[in-house]
Amino acid sequence: MQALKFHITQDDLSRFAGHGPAFVTLGETMLRETPADQQRPENTRQVYLALAGSEYSIATLLSRLGMPSAYVSRVPDNPYGWMLRDTGRANGLNMDYLVWAPRTETVGRYLYEQGHTPRPGVVWYQRMFSAASRLDRGMVDWAAALRACKLLHASGITFGLAAHSGYQRNYLLDAFDDALAHKPADCLVGFDFNYRSTLWSEDDCRAVLTPLIEQHVDLLITSLYDMAQHYGIGCGRYSAQEIGSGAFDELEDSDLQAFGAEVIQRFGLRLVAITLRHADSAEEHRWEAAAITQAGDFFRSPLPRPVRLVERLGAGDAWNAGFYYGLLTAGVNAQGIEKGVLVGDAATRLKQTIMFDLPLLNAGEIEALMQSDLVGGGARTLR
Repeated sequence: MQALKFHITQDDLSRFAGHGPAFVTLGETMLRETPADQQRPENTRQVYLALAGSEYSIATLLSRLGMPSAYVSRVPDNPYGWMLRDTGRANGLNMDYLVWAPRTETVGRYLYEQGHTPRPGVVWYQRMFSAASRLDRGMVDWAAALRACKLLHASGITFGLAAHSGYQRNYLLDAFDDALAHKPADCLVGFDFNYRSTLWSEDDCRAVLTPLIEQHVDLLITSLYDMAQHYGIGCGRYSAQEIGSGAFDELEDSDLQAFGAEVIQRFGLRLVAITLRHADSAEEHRWEAAAITQAGDFFRSPLPRPVRLVERLGAGDAWNAGFYYGLLTAGVNAQGIEKGVLVGDAATRLKQTIMFDLPLLNAGEIEALMQSDLVGGGARTLR
């Protein structure tokens, strides 16, 4: 049997022990309501309650893999806020920097109707005026929270909450700016573009995210579609219009390398990572990803691997966590992006077989899938 190149072990993590969180992120955790009886949301009287949120999910999986991680948010001092805190702690997260709001404030929430072919899944956000949307400058002791931080992460979703709520200013953006002012010099800034049209317009999104990425972000995670839609960036042989409309065939490595190089140059990045989902039906998808560094290092998933979905929500967050694990333990270099893509691919495929958003995975099952992929081999076929 061929030996697995990358392992998820305590040897990876020993240098992070005892110094404080190496990964820190801020955002909003929502309460998710899903019909428990397969009824439509307006007809059900039974719902599953679960926690959901991009940054919370990423931090949860990194913590479960042994990476010291902290999550920062503003939550109401009531049972839902306590649920968020206690679930984080149960998964090893540092929750010391939560900001407690009055108990009468709300948590963000969403309703989810799971789809099955030919009916797509549908999400209804209810996030206006949530406690987390008013996390502001001066509320968090960022110097303490970030004292050992190697990677500070945020998501475009988080900064869309101000426009979603109709605020005159972006509280969370000010909180993030406060964090940036207190991060150590060797702390990288990672960002998931993660555009949601249900939160804000394209113009509002670009006005906030463009200067933030240009001035502060080292590592950008995005999709071909977001860069085509917002910045007119194509992918090698394919124009932005062709990418946006899905009018393209197999993507060669050279296409993705050209895309990565253009995005890196456009924003002044050290690295860009690209996630690629091929949806054959509501239940059958194929997943792959790629990453390229400013130095030209490039790695792409060996294959677009099939997934039979139980739940697609949270898939990108699981990939982000696995990718960050590779970078944090191996560096922003050829080895780091290879490790990150492979761990991320295995993590996201496993996550999509588990209900609800949180990636409740462990290192052993991720390694087992990576080993299975290695043994299985195969050839690249996209379409």
